[in-house]
This record gives sequence, C-alpha cells and structure tokens, in this order.
Amino acid sequence: MDKREGPERLVVIGGDAAGMAAASQARRLRKPDELEIVAFERTHFTSYSACGIPYWVGGAVEDRDQLVARTPEEHRERHIDLRLRTEVTEIDVAGRRVRAHDLESGNEYWTSYDKLVIATGARPIRPDMPGADAAGVHGVQTLDDGQSLIDTLTRTEGRRAVVVGAGYIGVEMAEALLRRGFEVTVVNRGAEPTATLDPDMGRLVRRAMEGMGITMVDDTEVTGLRTGEDGRVRAVVTKDAEYPADVVVMGIGVEPVTGLAREAGLPLGAHGGLLTDLAMRVRGHTDIWAGGDCVEVLNLVSGQEQYIPLGTHANKHGQVIGTNVGGGYATFPGVVGTAVSKVCELEIARTGLRERDARRAGLQYEAVVIESTSRAGYYPDASPMTVKMIAERNTGRLLGVQIIGGEGAGKRVDIAAVALTAAMTVEQMTALDLGYAPPFSPVWDPVLVAARKAVRKVRETS
Repeated sequence: MDKREGPERLVVIGGDAAGMAAASQARRLRKPDELEIVAFERTHFTSYSACGIPYWVGGAVEDRDQLVARTPEEHRERHIDLRLRTEVTEIDVAGRRVRAHDLESGNEYWTSYDKLVIATGARPIRPDMPGADAAGVHGVQTLDDGQSLIDTLTRTEGRRAVVVGAGYIGVEMAEALLRRGFEVTVVNRGAEPTATLDPDMGRLVRRAMEGMGITMVDDTEVTGLRTGEDGRVRAVVTKDAEYPADVVVMGIGVEPVTGLAREAGLPLGAHGGLLTDLAMRVRGHTDIWAGGDCVEVLNLVSGQEQYIPLGTHANKHGQVIGTNVGGGYATFPGVVGTAVSKVCELEIARTGLRERDARRAGLQYEAVVIESTSRAGYYPDASPMTVKMIAERNTGRLLGVQIIGGEGAGKRVDIAAVALTAAMTVEQMTALDLGYAPPFSPVWDPVLVAARKAVRKVRETS
C-alpha cells in the first residue's frame, strides 16, 4: 500500500457517468493540493454515452468518439489521476484501501483512500445456457462491446440477426440491425415487448415492429444457442423451434455490478444494487458513496426501492456525490421512473407506475386509454398517439402515464413526469397551461385529454 502525506485522497471505482461526474464536480470544488483524485476504469474509455451505442451500431451516429463527452486526457488535464485498463478487485473497508489489477501489465497494488466512490455500473445479463459465450454473441453495455459488435456485423457474410429480449435495449438493437440490412428476429419471453409498459401498450409496439419487417416471437424462453464446428453461433434454440442466426445480441437487460461491494460487506437491496441515503452515501458508511447503475433508488410514486439503470440518474448521482465530497451539500431525492425510447419511427415513453406496480404497492387505481394526434388533425403530418393514464381511486392522484406514437409522442411524457414529482391529481393536471399551436398539438394536448378522461373515471368510482 502506498504511504503518503498531503491532501485527502478520493478514490473512484468506475470511469463512466457517475464516477467521472463525481470526480469532476469534486475537482471543481476542491483544488489538487486539497484533494487528490484517483479513478480506476477497467475499459479503454471514460465519460461516454452508453445510451447512444445502438445508434452508433445502426449508423445514425457515424463515429464512436461522438459518444465520448470527455476523454481520459481531458480528465487528466484537470488533475484527476485516471488509470485505464485497471480493475479494482477488492475493497478493504476497515483498512480504507482498494486493491487494483493492471489488466495490461498484470501488476497488482493497494491504494489507500480517505473517501471512496463506487460507480461500478451494470453488465448485460448473460443467461446460464449452452453457447451463451460463443463467438458472435454480444451484449451491449460499453463502447468496447459496441465496437466488438460492429466488427462482427462487418465481418459476417450472413444477414440473419436474432435479438434475445425485447426491453429498451432489445427494441433499439432490433432497429439498429434492421438499418444495417439484417433480417431481424426478436425472441422475447414476455407476452409483449417492452415489459416496462403494460401489456396492452406493449401490444402496440409489437404490431409496429412487425409492420417494419421484424419477426417477433413472444412468450418464448430461449433454452440455448447452437454453435458450429468453428465455435461461432448458428442458431437460437427454444423449446419448440430454432431461429438461424449469424449474430446474436442479448437484450435481456442488465444487472448491477456489486460483487466487490457484497464481498466488502456493504448493504445491498432486493435487486442487488447498493443502498444509499439521500446524499448518496452508502448506508452506514460516512466516507463511502455510490451512484449510477450499481445502486437502487427510491421511487417517489410507490415509495419503494427500485433498480432503474439510466444515464440521466447516473449523471445526477455523480453531481450529488461530487458536491458532498467537495464540502458542499446536495441530495438525490428519488425518481418517478421516466424513460423514452424508439424503434424506427415509433416513439415509446413511460413514467410512474404500471398497473402491476400499483397493485404491488397496494394502491387502488383506475386506468384510461385515449387516442389522439401529435398535432391538430388538419395540420400536415399529424401522427397518431395512444396515451394510457393511471390514477389513484378516490384521491385522483396521478400514478403513471404511458405513451406510444409517432414523432412528438415521446417527450410528452415529461409533462406527466413533472406532475408526478409534484404529486398532482389528474384534475389539477387538466388546468395545466400548456403551449398550443396547430403544428405542435391539438387544442387539448393528448396528455390533458387522458387526464380529463381519468377525472371522469375516478369520479364515477368514488
């Protein structure tokens, strides 16, 4: 272990959104002679948009470097000792030190800390099945993952791609592969794609994807991957069928990388993520913070801890952590569960609770669905939009909104996200003074149309 005298030392494990946002904010508040910052990152890249990887794979983003917000050199210029291709293998809480392994040289060494930030992120779920690690099978979480997939897509002579899973990553990767000229099949164990939506809304996504030429296989469990003599994947196998594949993308979802934290005895939640307080300190530990895809967060609507790995949260976590490490005070109160995505021209959005979330939280509710358009019906290129709204019975408190539609549909969910954060009722929502002009909205915005219908439904059942 390195012995030293001088400034306090902050050690950051993980060099992406949460980790480097924390390091950068702490550096803004404390000078190098006050706070030394050492950051460890096991990959080749830092501070990049993992959310942009499907669009890079699909060609909408031309160059990998466009996804990088700040390069390692830029961090180092700000007096952050950033060590790439270095993996932390152990946290010694009692000794206030971490063990690091240089993946290039093989060297191992201990580094002491006064303050520690854990931002180890998430990894794609790889099911324990035959062929899961075969050549041609890819997860998509890091820039290294994206480059590996692009290399495979460029080299392979076949044009058959299978995506396993139909969550946000699954549908985004289906679009990316379709745009690259592949014949795309999506195998999904759920009854409908995008399980973050209720099944009636997910059904709209499936129909749209099928209309784009994507083969959807729902309610089907993958049991294995068949490989050829060369060790490359050849097919995705289910109980009843095989789906030929020259490339397979695992879009099942991600899980928090918290093995180090578990071995160090740090508190984990029901979903495997680290548990923190409002200041993003790991519960029970004054000088250890955690943020990003390795933590669980409070859902402000249900009041329950939830695992929601999103870059928006990770950046906010990092800002809060860096402010607190730097001597200020900041908190992260929680989330309402807002997310948007798209597959080709179809926009998909949700915030708050689904019906099953409301039932799980013990809430009685009413749900309504309305059909509208993105613009005034007479204005050119008005696209259809479906809005589902869930409100608490008796009180009328907004619980959740899901939106499916063409251009202009997705970001409308932000209206509902603000209303949820403010704990508004659907009746209060009907009075919102939203912008109107025919190119942007009907006179009654679709979200407000849904709110009016929800008001009537709540009154009928009260």
